[in-house]
Amino acid sequence: MRRVDADEILARRMTNLLLTRTGGTPAEVTDWFGALQAQDLASGKWSIGVRTGQTEQEVDASLADGEILRTWPMRGTIHLIHPHNARWLLDLTGSRAFSGVGKRWEFLGLERDTVFRAGDILRDALADGALTRTQCLAALNDAGISTDKVAYHLLWHTSQRGISCIGPNVGNEQSYVLLDQWAPEQREPEDPAALLATMYYRSHGPTTAKDFQGWTGLTMTVARQAIEAAGLDSDGNLFYFPSSVDPLPEALLLPGFDEYLLGFKDRTLFMEPEDMNAVVPGGNGMFRATAVHRGRVIGTWLRKVLTKKVVVTVTQLRPLNASVRQAFEAPALAYAHYVGKPVELVWA
Repeated sequence: MRRVDADEILARRMTNLLLTRTGGTPAEVTDWFGALQAQDLASGKWSIGVRTGQTEQEVDASLADGEILRTWPMRGTIHLIHPHNARWLLDLTGSRAFSGVGKRWEFLGLERDTVFRAGDILRDALADGALTRTQCLAALNDAGISTDKVAYHLLWHTSQRGISCIGPNVGNEQSYVLLDQWAPEQREPEDPAALLATMYYRSHGPTTAKDFQGWTGLTMTVARQAIEAAGLDSDGNLFYFPSSVDPLPEALLLPGFDEYLLGFKDRTLFMEPEDMNAVVPGGNGMFRATAVHRGRVIGTWLRKVLTKKVVVTVTQLRPLNASVRQAFEAPALAYAHYVGKPVELVWA
C-alpha cells in the first residue's frame, strides 16, 4: 500500500469496521471482528444494529437464539462473540485475566477451593437451563458459599473458565447458561494467535502492532509473532489486509464502548486529545456514545426513551455549522428504526 493520508486511513478503517454500509447478520458481524466490547448490553446491541441495519428486537432474537454470545474472552471484559470462537479465545486471551487472581482472592477473603467449588455448583445448577443472576447466587448460598461482596467475582470466574457464559436477559435481569450447551460446535484454529491477528486487522486496520497488543492483552512478543504468522502487509508501522475502501460516512451516532474507539490505543487520528475527557469523564473507563462526522468525533450523545418517541441529544464538542448538524438527521432516523420509535434530534 502506498503512503496514505489520514483521511484515507480513516476511510479504510471505517470500511473495515463495517461502518460505511449496513448488512449481514449479528453472527457474521461478530465473527468478522472476533469480539466486540459489550460490558454495557444496550451499547453492545447498538454496535450490532448500526452495522447490520437490524432492529433492537432482531438483535435480541439473535441473543435469545444463541447466534451470538456475551462472555469474557479478553482483558477480563465482556464482549459479544460468535459461539464457535468461544473456547479458543478463552484459552488464548481470556486466560490471561487469571494473572494475579490469587491477590484478588486474598483481598476478597476467598479460598481457591471455594472459588472452584462455586464453578462446580453452578455447572450442576445450569444443567437444566438458564438461571438468572439471582437464581445463580441462590444456588451458591444454598450450597454454603456466601456471595456477599464476591458475587461478581464468582460468576465471572466461572464464565472465564469456560463453564458458563451470559445468556439472554430474563426481563431486565441477566441470566447465565452452560457454554457447552450454547456453543457445542467450536472452531479449532491451527494458530489461534494468527487467527486473532487476522480478525483484528481485517476489521480495524490499517493500524499498529501496539493497537493490536492493547486490544488483545497479549504480550508484545506474542502479538508481533501473530502479526507475522497472519501474513499481513505493512506500510511503516501500519499493518493491514488489502481491501476495498468506501468513502468516509458523513455522520454516525455510535454507542459507548464501540470498537471505533475501544479498538485502538492511539485515538489521535479521529479525536482531539483534549476531547477525551468529554468522552471518558475523569478517565473512569466509562465511554460515552459518540457523534462522528466524516470519521472524527465531534460530540457525545444521550438517548431518552419516552412513551411515543426517543429523544437523542447531541452535545457538540465545539460549534458546528448547520450543514454538519443536518448530516446527523440520517443516523438519527437509523436509530429510530432500530428502537422502533420516532426520534427527536436535539443539539446541546
